[in-house]
Amino acid sequence: MKLGILAHSFGQLPVHELAKQVNTHGFSYIQLALAKAIHGIDTRLGALSPGLGHHIGEAFDREGVRIAVLGCYFNPLHPDENVRRYGIDRFKEHLRFARDFGTRIVATETGSLDADYLFHPDNRNETSYQSVRTVLEELAEEAERWGTFVGIEVAATHVIHSPERMERLLADVPSSNIGIVLDPVNLLDAANIAGQDDVIEDAFRRLGSRIVLVHAKDAQRTAGGEVSHVAAGQGELNYALLGEKLRACKPHVDVVLESILPEETAAAADYVRRMLGGNR
Repeated sequence: MKLGILAHSFGQLPVHELAKQVNTHGFSYIQLALAKAIHGIDTRLGALSPGLGHHIGEAFDREGVRIAVLGCYFNPLHPDENVRRYGIDRFKEHLRFARDFGTRIVATETGSLDADYLFHPDNRNETSYQSVRTVLEELAEEAERWGTFVGIEVAATHVIHSPERMERLLADVPSSNIGIVLDPVNLLDAANIAGQDDVIEDAFRRLGSRIVLVHAKDAQRTAGGEVSHVAAGQGELNYALLGEKLRACKPHVDVVLESILPEETAAAADYVRRMLGGNR
C-alpha cells in the first residue's frame, strides 16, 4: 500500500532536500503546504506561477514522490477582515496553479470565530454557517474555472463540525468541484469518542462518495477525558473499521500521515499499511 505524509513533518527544507527526505522515509506522495515545508522560495500571495509549480513538482518527481494535494489552510471566519481576505485570495491562487504542481486538490478547514482556530461557542450558530457557505461558494467558483478541487476538512471544534453539517453544506453549495478531506480523528471529541464507530459509519454514509483524501493519525484520551492527537497506532481509533469502509467505498484513495515526528514515521506507516492495506 502506497502512503503519503505531510511534507512539513520533516521541517522546512530546500525543495530538493525535502524531496529526498520524503523518499528516504519511504513515502510515495505528500500533502504540501508551501510556506510550511519549503525553505528559500517565496510562496506568498502573488508569487505562484506555472514555472514555480513545475520547478517544485519536478524536484519531487525526480525522487519518485507525487504531490497529492496542496495544503492552503486558512481561517474563513478570522475576525480580522484583512487576514480573512488574504487567506481567500491565497487559496484561490493555489487553485489556479495546482495542476502545475501535479495535483488538482487544494485543502483547508472551515475555521472558527476564534483567531487561533480554538473552539468558539458561536461556531455552531446559523450566522457562522452562512459565512462559511459564502466563502465556499467563492472558492468553488474558482475551482470550477480551473478544473481543480476544494478539499474541505470537517473538524469537531470548527464551524462545520459534523458529517451532518457537512452534508448540508454540500447540498447548499452544489458544486462537483468540492471534495471531502476525511480525518476521522478530527470528528472526535470527549462527547463522542466512546461511540466512534457510529461517528465513522455516519461519515461514510453521508460523505463517502465525496472523499478525495484521508488523513491518518490517532486519538488518545487524556486523564481529563479530552481527546489528544497522536501518531497512528498510538491511540484508540478503530482503524479496522476505517480500513473496511475505505476498501468498500474508496479503494486506492490517497492516505496521508499527520501528527507525527520523523522518528515515528516508520512505525506509524507500518501500522497504517497493515490496518488499511487489505486488498487495496
